[in-house]
Amino acid sequence: MATISSASLHAPANSRDGLAKPLAELRTFLRQFIAKAFDPYHPELHYMRGPGPAWRAKHPGGSN
Repeated sequence: MATISSASLHAPANSRDGLAKPLAELRTFLRQFIAKAFDPYHPELHYMRGPGPAWRAKHPGGSN
């Protein structure tokens, strides 16, 4: 019976490999920053500011 073994060979080191991870992290950060900075949805602009006319009609003695 024959045994087959394989060895994984690493690619030769490239001078750009040292920059790949920091550049990828920077790219991810900038992408997330831009997505959040220019997101048109702002829930704080849509919160309910108090009772509306239907509540006032049901509660005539309530607050203004």
